[in-house]
Amino acid sequence: MATESSFGPRLKALRQQQGLSQAALAGDEISTGYLSRLESGARDPTERVIVYLAERLGVDRSAFYIQPRSSSLTQALTLAASTDSGEAIEDLIDVFATARDEDPLLRWQALWLIERYWRVRGEQAEELACLEELASIADDLELPALQCRSRSWLARCLRATGESARALEFAVSAHQVAKQAGLPVSDEANALLALVSVEAEAGRLPDARSHAEELVELVADESAALRTEALWSAATVCSRQGDDDDAHAFLRQAIAILDSRVDPVLWARLRLAAASLCLQASPPSTGPAHTYLKEAEAAFALVGTPVQQQEILVLQAQLAFEEKRYGDARAAHSQLSNDKLLLNYRDRIRLQTLDSRLLIVEGHRKEGLAQLRQLGEDTRRAANLDLAAEIWQVLAEALEQPASD
Repeated sequence: MATESSFGPRLKALRQQQGLSQAALAGDEISTGYLSRLESGARDPTERVIVYLAERLGVDRSAFYIQPRSSSLTQALTLAASTDSGEAIEDLIDVFATARDEDPLLRWQALWLIERYWRVRGEQAEELACLEELASIADDLELPALQCRSRSWLARCLRATGESARALEFAVSAHQVAKQAGLPVSDEANALLALVSVEAEAGRLPDARSHAEELVELVADESAALRTEALWSAATVCSRQGDDDDAHAFLRQAIAILDSRVDPVLWARLRLAAASLCLQASPPSTGPAHTYLKEAEAAFALVGTPVQQQEILVLQAQLAFEEKRYGDARAAHSQLSNDKLLLNYRDRIRLQTLDSRLLIVEGHRKEGLAQLRQLGEDTRRAANLDLAAEIWQVLAEALEQPASD
């Protein structure tokens, strides 16, 4: 067993492994402030609290004091980097939580693996915390490549959580670092991918279009995967500008160059994106959307994550609504409402928008319109101007329809 001082880090690691917030673990018996002090080591637990927390986590009390199998960060990192085992990453998380005075480069490498673990599982709070620390370590080390990589992914994560203003700051910075330091094309391209997505979210569509075109040209001789992401990014920007012809042209190029055997996950993600863009077209292209969605479902049945399963449900609900299968749309929406949502900010807002539209067609017009107005205001205040414009358009169309429809 370890000493009592290991209780706080072990408690935090166990909570994060189960995807619980401090409030969820604290429950009604203790405060989140007290739980935070326990995790930091500022307070020692009482016997009653140990028993309570063990019950909440569904573990034996000894779990708070058992040392992780790997005794050093170097050993845990080596084991985690050499396998796809989630158990090895969880062991690395445990070791990292108690590691002190380790080499900053070693900590950066460990956090890079841990961040990907949280990202795949849709645990955005944990992912964001990792990326914030990664960016801080990279700045302390003054290594441009690490600064660019951590800022690029931090920008993407902030965009996914709805923090467009901060996301734009880090995306611009990552791109500047890549250009000034003359980093490899892959680093500059990833910085541009982040920048284009954030600019589009913030409603800066001309800037996003310009950078998307720069990106496509930059990666013309790079790997199929990188060219696919660049073309996908350009298609998304064109779609948001209402340029459906160019959007579909970029999509067709992306789909043509990527072999499912090379990168099955990206292949399936591209089809989810294609289905989404088809549904956002004016008018929505439900036939192609249905085809793309079926292909993505088949692929993700083999390689999908819980996040991607939820993304499929969102698109199934949207497709059902556009085909006026309102009962199916409500059923898919309800299924998501009953699960822990792992979706990014845009998909969450679109899910709420769909709920509003369903309320209107279900006869709850006043409630649906009020909800749309609130969503529009919320996204505008959060500086997600492109998303806000999308909601206002939905609201305007709903207001034009007679109340009896």
